[in-house]
Amino acid sequence: MTYVLYGAPVSLYTGKARAYLRRQGIDFVEVLPGSDRYLEHIVPQLDRWIIPVLETPDGEIVQDGADIIDHFEQGPGHDLRAFDSYPQDPTLRAIAHVFEVFGGEGLLRPAMHYRWNFDDQNLDYLNAEFSLLVPPGSHDEDAFAHNSGRMRRAAVAFGVVPEAFETIEAGFEEFLDRFSEHLVDHPYLLGGHPTIGDFGLIAALWAHLYRDPAPAMLIKRRAPRVGRWVERMTTAEPYLHEFADHDGSLVDADALPTTLLDLMRYISVDYLPELIAHVDAANRYLAANPQIEAGTNGLDRPGDRGLTGGRGLEGRGTATFEWRGMELTTAVMPYRFWLMQKLHDDLAGASPEAQMRTRDVFRSCGLEPWLDLRTFRRVERVNNLEVWGPEET
Repeated sequence: MTYVLYGAPVSLYTGKARAYLRRQGIDFVEVLPGSDRYLEHIVPQLDRWIIPVLETPDGEIVQDGADIIDHFEQGPGHDLRAFDSYPQDPTLRAIAHVFEVFGGEGLLRPAMHYRWNFDDQNLDYLNAEFSLLVPPGSHDEDAFAHNSGRMRRAAVAFGVVPEAFETIEAGFEEFLDRFSEHLVDHPYLLGGHPTIGDFGLIAALWAHLYRDPAPAMLIKRRAPRVGRWVERMTTAEPYLHEFADHDGSLVDADALPTTLLDLMRYISVDYLPELIAHVDAANRYLAANPQIEAGTNGLDRPGDRGLTGGRGLEGRGTATFEWRGMELTTAVMPYRFWLMQKLHDDLAGASPEAQMRTRDVFRSCGLEPWLDLRTFRRVERVNNLEVWGPEET
């Protein structure tokens, strides 16, 4: 029973899905999005070009890395799992959710900076990699010029502006140092096997930050333990080396490692201010646009992923916030609210005691506001699109 993953090595979000399929030992083949099968069969069903996409043996289409994971964790493919990616303990699960969001969204700034602002090291490599995204026979130089121009503009929408370059680099090096320290005693984020937190982190740390030449050399020089974690996360074979005797269990939620708490404190500084500003911007937008019908995103092009649609920074809908001593303006993406809601929903189902323990942990790390962030209307995923739910009563 073979699954088909439509994606590409250069794709950040494909990296999350691919790592999950490999680590779970699920039989799949990867097909490029320039293939006839993708262009003629998948794109018409989705009504847009987007990766990753999973095609199941019975023809079901699942788009998005988180939905692909949930297809196996919660859906008909659950019997194929080698391990549970969602921790059973509510506090550990909440922490894993934070790192899922941060890995795929909060690390976008260094991922895009190190990819698109180091042309001397990266450009020839990226030219070859992006050629895999277009149909065979297409003119590579024209395709790369188009794709690279689009992604450089996207980098600006994520806050990658010249006045922030130095701070982005210093912040990423701090993350590498903290994650390296944690990996001295733990093969994965929460202990002995990967969780959704690891699969969130691998998105940026594989496709952009470990494969692109400039950041790859930084990780290998400064954070070799992070490099080994990346390699563990991207193979189905045992790759434990110094952790060969680990029993595979997760950390004790009542005695969380200091190194894990330090990583959470890092997120409270590096990403929480942006998430708070985005929720505030979304709520102001929703209050000003009560006419948006439930089950839609209210956009002229429903496939657009920004708050207000559009291709430029202003067209997407933006939020401005203080970040590491400077002011940044970034595009608001409702997809992030959908991911954030998963933490809220899971924690709401936990016991009052577990909720209190989780809140205490988050408070100690400066992340307690994360638990209370809500948009006025929920974000839902319908037909592989992010849409607004009904107004809360």
